[in-house]
Amino acid sequence: MKNIRLCRRCLLVSLLVCLLFALYGVSFAADAGKRVMICYANLDGIVGVPLEEHVEDVFRAAGTDRDTVLVLRLNTPGGLVDSMSQIITAIAEANYPVVVWVSPSGARAASAGAFITQAAHVAVMAPGTNIGAAHPVTGSGGDIKEESSEMDRKVVNDLTAKMRSFAQERGRNVKAAESMVLESVSLTAREALEQKVIDFIAEDEAELVRKLEGRKVKIKGEIRTISLANHTVKRVEMSPRLRLLSFFSRPDIAYLALIAGVFLIILEAKAPGGFVMGTTGVLLLLMASYGLRVLPVNMAGVAFLVGGIIIMVLDFVFGAMGLLVLIGLGAMLFGGLMLFKAPGSELLHLSTGFFLGVTFVVAVVFLLILRVVYKALRKKPASGEAAMIGKRVRIIGFSDKTPMVMLHGEYWRVEPIDPGAALSEGDEVEVVRVESLMLYVKSPAAGEIRKRTGGQES
Repeated sequence: MKNIRLCRRCLLVSLLVCLLFALYGVSFAADAGKRVMICYANLDGIVGVPLEEHVEDVFRAAGTDRDTVLVLRLNTPGGLVDSMSQIITAIAEANYPVVVWVSPSGARAASAGAFITQAAHVAVMAPGTNIGAAHPVTGSGGDIKEESSEMDRKVVNDLTAKMRSFAQERGRNVKAAESMVLESVSLTAREALEQKVIDFIAEDEAELVRKLEGRKVKIKGEIRTISLANHTVKRVEMSPRLRLLSFFSRPDIAYLALIAGVFLIILEAKAPGGFVMGTTGVLLLLMASYGLRVLPVNMAGVAFLVGGIIIMVLDFVFGAMGLLVLIGLGAMLFGGLMLFKAPGSELLHLSTGFFLGVTFVVAVVFLLILRVVYKALRKKPASGEAAMIGKRVRIIGFSDKTPMVMLHGEYWRVEPIDPGAALSEGDEVEVVRVESLMLYVKSPAAGEIRKRTGGQES
């Protein structure tokens, strides 16, 4: 009997232990499910240093947990090769799935954006988006042709191999991916899905999560299954500092800030007063200097650009009446063409139409200023001694036998340029010159004061 009771007790204890382990297992599973986190971050704008720093912040915020799923919401026209390389390296080194989602509708993953999308473990697009046009360009926006220099061919071959490598690693269409580089092919979301350049299409976050559930991905040679049950959501926004720097690192904004800053400083030096223009010009130059520092800039282009502005301003100094303006505009155009033609800017260019438009506006403004200056030079002075020359006044009386006139609200002593001339009250005279407080006058009709003898003309 004792053995039976002992066996019953052992069985009861065993059942209690199993129950505790079962409850612990359920709790552990629930906790494991809660540890899954989807981290969302927007990559919007030019692929440059600010966006590169933002991606570093995003990966830092996402942590290193294997259960994390990082979703990068992409919308970019392209950018720098170096920054693009840093971003795709961060994606490749992640120990959790990285999803690049080209969204919202109307967004694009052009140029550098196509490389970032192909580097992702899961490539997704929203309806109404496009991807491609990843053929490298020069700093001035021109295509690198097959017959270009050996260096240009190396750039094309390197970027093509990079795109092919990502497509092979992620199991996507290698030929279609290559065509985006070699032929600048651009695909809509549905075309990209049909050609297996992306993995699926998702219109919103709910559809994205639903289609990610259960998907198998290869991360550092290991096949994993994405499980998003009981997931939490974390969003990482770009810091205000990086947003501001991103704005001024755009080629068009840096170009405008440089031109406006130089103009304002020169105008402040030419016509000082209040330091408003000068201070604003310095601030714009500081902002432009950051944009030019983070972008690969050809300093010869900057020199031509600034030199052209200075030459145009010199037109006012030497009175060339537009000749120097034409020379300065030519220098500005040449500088704008070569401004971003530097190593590292293969995927970045300043729109030719943009800087031609800016140059045209500058030319119109300068011509209008020249017209105003020319009219001002021809206009007679409105105040001061110079404004009195040529004025006609009448003798209003005498003070100590000296004729007096009223001019510009003041009494002036008058003396004829001909010492023998006689002046009477009511005579009209013309001012010839001003010396101290004396006006020297002549007759406006005959060119000199008529001599009077005994009240009669001689």
